[in-house]
Amino acid sequence: MSAAIPIVGTTPDHQSGGTTESEPPGARRPYRRTAFAAAGWVLLVVGCYQLSEFGEMINLPAPDLLAGLVVGMALALTGLVTRPFPRQAGRASQALVGVVMGSYLDPDAVASVAGTALPLAAVTAATVAISVGVAAAMARFTPIPRTDATLGMVPGGSAAIVSCAEDLGADGRFVALAQYTRVGLVALTAPAVAWAVAGAGAPDEALAMPVPDLGRLVERPVHQIGAVVILAAVCLTGVVVGRRLRLPAPLLLGPMVVTALFSLTNAADGFSPDGPLKDMVFVAIGLEVGLRFTRSTVARSARLLPHLLAATVAMCAACAGLAWGLGAVMDVPFLDAYLATTPGGINAVLATAESTGTDVPLVSTVQALRLFVVVLAIPPIIRWLAPRSTR
Repeated sequence: MSAAIPIVGTTPDHQSGGTTESEPPGARRPYRRTAFAAAGWVLLVVGCYQLSEFGEMINLPAPDLLAGLVVGMALALTGLVTRPFPRQAGRASQALVGVVMGSYLDPDAVASVAGTALPLAAVTAATVAISVGVAAAMARFTPIPRTDATLGMVPGGSAAIVSCAEDLGADGRFVALAQYTRVGLVALTAPAVAWAVAGAGAPDEALAMPVPDLGRLVERPVHQIGAVVILAAVCLTGVVVGRRLRLPAPLLLGPMVVTALFSLTNAADGFSPDGPLKDMVFVAIGLEVGLRFTRSTVARSARLLPHLLAATVAMCAACAGLAWGLGAVMDVPFLDAYLATTPGGINAVLATAESTGTDVPLVSTVQALRLFVVVLAIPPIIRWLAPRSTR
């Protein structure tokens, strides 16, 4: 509980009973309060990371995001933490998430499916269109704003969507709830579908989780210090590029675009966050959103949960139909097409694909391309929808 004091900001100003003659009153207290607060936030993030490791052991979907979100909600609702997550740390988390998203575009996997670019592009566009259509129906028949519904239902890059929701004028709390409802449902159903199609025992290997390497901060830690320097440079360059190009959510999209260019051209690789650093970045995103919850927000979310579940099931069913069509056009097994088109939960989907012997390059490429397209396309779509939603 000692970490809660600097976070909440209730450290007594006159606990020592006064100051000495050699030290002006309050000369060092702002610095000390800042140091204590920073230490408190670090301890909170590390604690959530440890909790997420337990969640990973029991195969929870997106355990790092979920741990930060749940802990942040609990601290905010109980009043133990009354301050928002530090703004600069939140900005840094957005940039690092952008690097992670950009690194999903693997050039070898993209090259392996280059001959089927047209049907893959059509499936990607159809998936986005389905999510926008389901969101429009949910906004029409429920009190959910259309911007919130669209960002909540769109598949791919849940951490990226949640991190930039506020920048796009949406309620980040509802977006987080909707995104993690979808991710959880997909993570639970994908192994079950694989079990039904590929046979019993298929999901068991997907439950095996690697032991986290605490000395690994980037993808290729052989030259870890140099890779971390490159990572910082890519983040800073990406933010500048995003602002110069006037991209929506430049803190996220700028680093993502720069990283994708590096990845596709093989100019540099191995600098994307990995291991504990990647997990703690997602923990920070979850904490930032969770700390904004209030009791009224929780009550509203509970009332909207049935609508979210119905919309998510409808979208998953529609994407299963797309998988059937993709399998017929490309002459690939249904399980390969289903895992490639299932809406979200990329980590759980890839783990299931690897354990069932499906076409991993196809699954990873379709999922990564959709993630990349969604994160780039959704901000202008939201801006286009906003005036119509108002009218």
